[in-house]
Amino acid sequence: MKKIFGPVGIIVIILVVLALLFIPKYNSLVTAEESVDSKWAQVENQLQRRYDLIPNLIESVKGYANHEKEVIASITEARAQMGSAQSPKEQAVANDALNGALSRLLVVVENYPNLKADANFRQLMDELAGTENRLAVAREDYNNEVQTFNKTVKRFPGNLIAGMFGFEQKEYFKAAAGAEKAPSIDFGSSGKQ
Repeated sequence: MKKIFGPVGIIVIILVVLALLFIPKYNSLVTAEESVDSKWAQVENQLQRRYDLIPNLIESVKGYANHEKEVIASITEARAQMGSAQSPKEQAVANDALNGALSRLLVVVENYPNLKADANFRQLMDELAGTENRLAVAREDYNNEVQTFNKTVKRFPGNLIAGMFGFEQKEYFKAAAGAEKAPSIDFGSSGKQ
């Protein structure tokens, strides 16, 4: 009996030690993944806030710049693209399209001094600017959490545990290709004489 208990006891001790090493690492992966998901929810929250502000902004502009339909249509299309984007990559592409459309809107606004003076429009633009700032912070926070999580998933022994339990690297919120270039704007095509 003593001979059987010796090897079984050693195996049990080894299993207990391994469990004591693996359980905290697994729990840290779960915690890190939840942090990434929480930060992504904050990005989505700010994207939704901007998404909700845009119709009001468009309606304010429509009253002053009725013939600027192309710019308004591009914003509406970019907003729809943003609404249907699911992954961080899709949302980054939609975000860039929306940023470009909004920058073209700002050029149109410059042609309408009465619109710039409109209190409702100014308030909406201030809210949009604040949302853009919060969105930039939320994206940075999300990417920092993704970096921390991805390091944990890649490093030993986290990579073993991550592989065993299906933890995969998270996707960064990246700007779309070409986003580093400012959108080109043609001042001659605004339709004004």
